[in-house]
Amino acid sequence: MVLALVYAVRRLRRYFQAHKVDVLTSYPIKQVLLKPEKSGRLAKWAIELGEHDIQYHPRTNIKSQALVDFLVEIPDTIKGVPTTISVNPLEPKVGKELWKLYTDGTTIKEGSSAGLILQSPKGEEITYAPRFDFQVSNNEAEYEALLAGLRLAKEVGAKQLAALSESLLITNQINGVYEANDPRMQKYLDTVRNLANTFKDFSIK
Repeated sequence: MVLALVYAVRRLRRYFQAHKVDVLTSYPIKQVLLKPEKSGRLAKWAIELGEHDIQYHPRTNIKSQALVDFLVEIPDTIKGVPTTISVNPLEPKVGKELWKLYTDGTTIKEGSSAGLILQSPKGEEITYAPRFDFQVSNNEAEYEALLAGLRLAKEVGAKQLAALSESLLITNQINGVYEANDPRMQKYLDTVRNLANTFKDFSIK
């Protein structure tokens, strides 16, 4: 479990360097790191993790989390869904059923990955950080992050969704402000619109 945390820190280093990070776990990671004398590897990892502001808290049960993590990896198979969607990026729907999705995709020398947070109407959060085993551009990574978030939102039963992306290009393409001239980007755009149409209300900005 400590090694898993070390890998997460290495892959998401810029986030760990810029923010205080709360680690929710049912394992006594903090106690293990405070007494690493039994293993040289643990001592090394404790030093590496000690560079960041990490707080450890008990993790409460998240129903169906394992199932959600599994299903989000499965390609969407919905057919025959309209390929257009009407959205207003400045006025997302509000209400008791509104879910919020925060996404970020990135491509670095070591590979491509995505990070997303899905927040329920009650404020509960599901975080997910998939890593891609195929080459993508920065814009494609942003689309992959958004697609993973849309599929996750769909699996948990969200009906109203407000998505927030770091990519101005992606949001403007989805909202029809920019055109997707590249064939690969057009396929991503069509797939996002297909998924977005499965929600009762959807907005992105």
